[in-house]
Amino acid sequence: MSYAVVASRALDGVQAPPVMVEVHLANGLPSFTLVGLADTEVKEARERVRAALAQSGFEFPHNRRITVNLAPADLPKESARFDLPMALGILAAQGIIDPQRLTGWEFAGELSLAGALRPVTGAVALALGARQAGVNRGLVLPADSAVLAARVPGLEVRSATHLGEVVQSLLPQGESLPLAQPTAPVQSRVGPDLAEVRGQAAARRALEIAAAGGHSLLLIGPPGSGKSMLAQRLPGLLPPMSDEEALESAALQGLGAGGLDPTDWRTRPVRSPHHSASSVALVGGGSPPRPGEISLAHGGVLFLDELPEFARSALEALREPLESGHVTISRAARQARFPARFQLVAAMNPCPCGWLGAQAATGRACRCAPDTVARYQARISGPLLDRIDMQVEVPATRPDELLSGPAGESTAAVVARVRPVQELQRTRQGGPNATLAGDALDLHAVLVPAARQFLQNAAQQLGWSGRSIHRVLRVARTIADLAGRDWVDIADVAEAMQYRRVISGA
Repeated sequence: MSYAVVASRALDGVQAPPVMVEVHLANGLPSFTLVGLADTEVKEARERVRAALAQSGFEFPHNRRITVNLAPADLPKESARFDLPMALGILAAQGIIDPQRLTGWEFAGELSLAGALRPVTGAVALALGARQAGVNRGLVLPADSAVLAARVPGLEVRSATHLGEVVQSLLPQGESLPLAQPTAPVQSRVGPDLAEVRGQAAARRALEIAAAGGHSLLLIGPPGSGKSMLAQRLPGLLPPMSDEEALESAALQGLGAGGLDPTDWRTRPVRSPHHSASSVALVGGGSPPRPGEISLAHGGVLFLDELPEFARSALEALREPLESGHVTISRAARQARFPARFQLVAAMNPCPCGWLGAQAATGRACRCAPDTVARYQARISGPLLDRIDMQVEVPATRPDELLSGPAGESTAAVVARVRPVQELQRTRQGGPNATLAGDALDLHAVLVPAARQFLQNAAQQLGWSGRSIHRVLRVARTIADLAGRDWVDIADVAEAMQYRRVISGA
């Protein structure tokens, strides 16, 4: 037998299309040819596979012409996950392994020169791709990757630490590889408590509304007023992730530069990129395309501190994902689509020096000219502000209130009010109020006549766009949910309108 086929999978964005690794041995000048649109990492597999087979005690066919084809040929292949399938294909083509025993499995793994198996990128994405394809095949992965892939239900995942173990399991009398077991669930991490935030009653109220309805939030105030403290406590108010949400988030995290930490399972991601981040770092890009911060924050929180200091191009790139919940990265040769349904929390100073309006509490006066303040705030474009549900002023706190004031309400107390509202929205419309649109918004955000007239008059006077009106309706629906009302009253609309007037022109 001089021909063998081994099943594997590539990564195309967050998708994992199947790849068949075909190996053919022929007489002729000795060579090792790799075809099938493979990048540099894949081509380097020739040397890794050669050394790994020799160090594992298997004969490498030095005197044969070896051709490895990664099909389909028009799908780009990257990373070292094809090392293991190539090595097994060479052994099967020599007759050391029965090719029929390979048909029930898909393989992925990087080989060290000594034959040890190293983790692969996107293990959860590979497992999800195998499950969604509905093929009747199990998955064999390196041990560290198999622990993550085993989280995907309905799929048989086997783990191995060395090439020799995999080969031994494929022999007629060999023992099966052990089933991969997901790591035991860890206790949820306890985040910072809202009780540590003194004062700021209005900002705390806005944070509660944002958590209850999944709304985006912009905090505006002088340095040290507590903007970052409030933002860091939002994740503690969010509901736990469902299994499907956790799998989708884990698949994206596994594609990031740092990979997925198994202890972060079912923990909502919190991403806080520095303001020097480029638009590619935020929305994703590269070749092959990789997810950016907004996709790594999918299902969690994206915190952008010092919002006006971000590059204008980076901020404008957020506009479409905030509206659609996904981002499409197009390149000349390929296109990748990543989910990006995140909750945006941003913070900024009111002016370049930061002390606008803080003199009464801190004694420090703002030295910025009015046109300087206007130019600074104009770094956040109107279309982007239009897509942020709530703008909240976080004033400076007086020293006596900070040092002697009572502790604020705890996170647990706020969660007790927010969690029933989150469950209500999931039952009523299948998601948070922030995602209501079209007929669903008309159906669930029912205004009493006085509230409808009030909103209509205010929107006409303020020149609001249709998007602004809809966002006020969503926030008002959340305020009514917190109050236990089935309808939206005029007080709900009035409070929601307050959260869109901090920056002029919003």
